[in-house]
Amino acid sequence: MGRPTYEVEYEQMLLGRHALAAHGGRSKESVLERSSYILLSRIRVQGPMSIGELSDAFGLDASTLNRQTASAMRAGLAERIPDPDGGLARKFRITDKGARILDEERERTVGSLERIMADWSDEDIAQFADYLRRFNTGIERLGKRPWPRP
Repeated sequence: MGRPTYEVEYEQMLLGRHALAAHGGRSKESVLERSSYILLSRIRVQGPMSIGELSDAFGLDASTLNRQTASAMRAGLAERIPDPDGGLARKFRITDKGARILDEERERTVGSLERIMADWSDEDIAQFADYLRRFNTGIERLGKRPWPRP
């Protein structure tokens, strides 16, 4: 294949096609949408965010985020609140229902990962997590959009 980066590209492409949560035994319809999963995860880690803050964080235009937040609000996963810091822009926060569903989805995904890596040592899993973190932080550095980590 040539340079090792070609191997990384190929494996990254394959990873993108696998739906880890689908390995958890739930039907595809009942799994939290990927965009909602990411949106709720960011709000949970960072706290309430406005459309502008979400736009900056994700590098998406406001119309896309308006659709995503509207969908999350219709599903009862997020709610719009006044800015807790007194600003004019209203912010979105995760609801109790959204937190519960996000936790359930994360547990299903972790369960899938545990089944996939059942024959890996804890050291191998920790090293893999470190490589993924380094890879993601490299992407974030180039895009100038760091992702907060819990």
